[in-house]
Amino acid sequence: MTTKELYKSLNYVDHSRLKRKQMSSLVMNNPQYMGSLMQIAFLVDDPISCKACWIMEFTAKERLYILFPHMDTFTEHIGLVRLDPAVRPIAKICEYLIKSYFSSHDSETCEALNDNHLERIATSCFDWLIGEHKVAAKAYSMTSLLLLGRKFEWIHPELRLVLEQGYQHGSAAYKARARMTLAKLKG
Repeated sequence: MTTKELYKSLNYVDHSRLKRKQMSSLVMNNPQYMGSLMQIAFLVDDPISCKACWIMEFTAKERLYILFPHMDTFTEHIGLVRLDPAVRPIAKICEYLIKSYFSSHDSETCEALNDNHLERIATSCFDWLIGEHKVAAKAYSMTSLLLLGRKFEWIHPELRLVLEQGYQHGSAAYKARARMTLAKLKG
């Protein structure tokens, strides 16, 4: 399937779990499609890019390793994503990657992600946390940054500062997640 054909097939994907699962299964059965899917996902002004991001998230949840050959492309472009329906799944993928790297200590993940990748993810997470994004992307970013702070000592003080400054203006969900994150930073 060419990138153009994959793009066309994404037109038929909607929010339903069934459609997302079907398209994700296609990618899981044909991992070579991930490069094309990422190419579409990073057409950041195209609404179809959001659908590609949904499929990438669905795929990453089941088989994270399919993304590993594309870590350079992924981390170089995540900071460009700006449509809310695309930011949330990209932030979630970052959380999957970071949890696998730090919490699971998965050897494949640790080999696939280098310091440059981790720093790019950290930068994007801070951008999502500070920017005008929905709380889900901010929550995923908090989790990722909390874990990334184990490797990069500059992250925790910055994260604490950002959370304390954003707390008074945050939604109830933001405040709850920020409280939890701040408690872990102190502990």
